[in-house]
Amino acid sequence: MEAKLDRKDSVTIYKFKKLIKELESKEGRGTELISIYIPPNKPISDIISYLRQEYATAANIKSKSTRKNVQDAIESAIQRLKLFNRAGPTGLVVFSGAVPQNGGVGNEKIEVYHIIPPEPINLLLYRCDSKFYLDPLKELLREKDVYGVLVIDNEEAAVAVLRGRKIIESKTFTSGVPGKHRAGGQSQRRFERLRQMNLNDYYKRVAAHANEIFLKYPEMKGIIVAGPGPTKEIFVEKGYLHYTFRDKIHLVDTSYSGEEGIREAVKRAENFLKDLRMVEEQKLVRKLMQEITKENPRIVYGDKEVLRALRSGMIDTLLLSEDLGKYRIKIKCSNCGAEKEYVMTEEEKVSKLPEILAKPCEKCGQKTLEVVEEKSLVDFYIEEAEKAGTKVELISSEHEEGAMLKNAFGGAAGFLKGYGG
Repeated sequence: MEAKLDRKDSVTIYKFKKLIKELESKEGRGTELISIYIPPNKPISDIISYLRQEYATAANIKSKSTRKNVQDAIESAIQRLKLFNRAGPTGLVVFSGAVPQNGGVGNEKIEVYHIIPPEPINLLLYRCDSKFYLDPLKELLREKDVYGVLVIDNEEAAVAVLRGRKIIESKTFTSGVPGKHRAGGQSQRRFERLRQMNLNDYYKRVAAHANEIFLKYPEMKGIIVAGPGPTKEIFVEKGYLHYTFRDKIHLVDTSYSGEEGIREAVKRAENFLKDLRMVEEQKLVRKLMQEITKENPRIVYGDKEVLRALRSGMIDTLLLSEDLGKYRIKIKCSNCGAEKEYVMTEEEKVSKLPEILAKPCEKCGQKTLEVVEEKSLVDFYIEEAEKAGTKVELISSEHEEGAMLKNAFGGAAGFLKGYGG
């Protein structure tokens, strides 16, 4: 099995995650699963020579079954490596091992996978374990685009960190500073001095928390400082934030402060945050919402409608909730061959599916119904879209717009061809 990853393509990222999850589920007995990481441009002949030595060393393993499984895994890895002359510019990863089938012992099957990393993995490693070693690949999936958001006025503030497709940290503060004093004279001047001291303490408190949070992310690409009125400019000009952030600050006007201000700031700073996947997803769902308000909307949603339009080649771009949590189940009568398909949630698989299987076949009347295929609805839609040449955008429900796609549109909606972008 081979996998390549395009970070801008949500489907290939989804498939890469799925492959890693599948590899993570594999478990051998003892140390019968081997992981081989080969750095960029390394001659494969060097690796094969090393594996030959490991094969010979494995002859000393006392357990006959373990010895056989380890040597078979090494030999299978060698055969797979013979497909290459040298590792490519990003390296090569091979997994090989004796994986018990259906959880049984003694009925192991050698499984081999190879992965071309999406980015260079400068690691030379051979490891035998009961699990495949996947940490370096998981690190590649970690979202690299990180931004900070600080929204502030003289009454409240909020700090957040955006990574990839979601807000990963969020904290709010209130100032406790009273409004401006309206009386005149010495009392007013004294009050204003105290108020300015309180504001200064408040700014320092917000900055201390913001610095503590933001400095945890040395890869941070930028920081949005936003809010209504001049407070944000004063906060930036007086240098309350850590000096290392000075060249990363982007000022944005918002109508709100606090948590509502964070959502508004992200929306108003879309150009600044253009590399952030969350912003791209939010824009797609907002386009969907705009299209639905038109007199003749060029969109389709709902399982049956989406599938019909997809198979007819009518959909330009399909939006799918990544965590849809639904399955497409095909049931067949073993007596007459009649087939029927259902879409079910995880709960419905437990509650409704046994009832359906217990009923007689509508065509022949025999109680011989059985499940012949079960597939996640996301995987099913992706396969149908690939057949139709339709672009798919997977949307996380971790943000507000993504949750709207899942809850209001059933997690699947398509822009019809000619919708106007």
